[in-house]
Amino acid sequence: MGRTRDSKIVVVMPAYNAASTLLKTYTDIPKEWVDEIVLVDDFSRDRTVEVAKSLNLKVIAHSYNIGYGGNQKTCYLEALKDGADIVVMLHPDYQYDPRIIPDLVKPLLEGETDAVFASRMLHKPLSGGMPIYKYIANKTLTFIENRAMGLSLSEYHTGYRAYGRRVLESIPFLYNSNGFVFDNEIIAQLLHFGFRIKEIPVKTHYGVDSSSVGFLSSVRYGFGVLRTIIRYRLHKSGARKYNFLEKKR
Repeated sequence: MGRTRDSKIVVVMPAYNAASTLLKTYTDIPKEWVDEIVLVDDFSRDRTVEVAKSLNLKVIAHSYNIGYGGNQKTCYLEALKDGADIVVMLHPDYQYDPRIIPDLVKPLLEGETDAVFASRMLHKPLSGGMPIYKYIANKTLTFIENRAMGLSLSEYHTGYRAYGRRVLESIPFLYNSNGFVFDNEIIAQLLHFGFRIKEIPVKTHYGVDSSSVGFLSSVRYGFGVLRTIIRYRLHKSGARKYNFLEKKR
């Protein structure tokens, strides 16, 4: 089945040291579903930029390392500037299967939802090589977040997502963290501003070349997630206001 509507679909790749996996990721992207691919390099120490340019991708290279969340900010601003109607975030480390991009964008094209998340937990993450401590932490944090936010997502921590243009034009994502907790803050924003989220399963691959957050970074990320939950609840109750949950002016 081909594309059902004339909408511009832009894939953005927040990249850091992805030279060894970028070609494989790019090769498996269903090109008939994508109008443009933008790679934002966060000051990699390998040949990521060189490989990306050889593939004729649109490349933006940061002059210093900003962080994962900061990289996403550049990705989304560039996609919006280029006229994207749908923006797909795909990591270039081949941890997530690029071939399901049609499944990510179809619900958006058909107006069913505002954001689509590819969930590892709806597939078999341990069989894909997810470390057991990551699996347990993911399930635990997701349980806490669902209780605090009133949702029933299978996971809050996927890095494979698609957003409609209206979402990225409406939420103040520039106020979000430059670190990994950016992904959780954007979920709080989606919920706060009344946007719909749909999940689909994705097969994952944890290889030696796939990027992975270390144990200590995972602990810091976990505390960042809990901080986001607290801020969301305080803002919702009116006890304290936070810029990342305020409407754009």
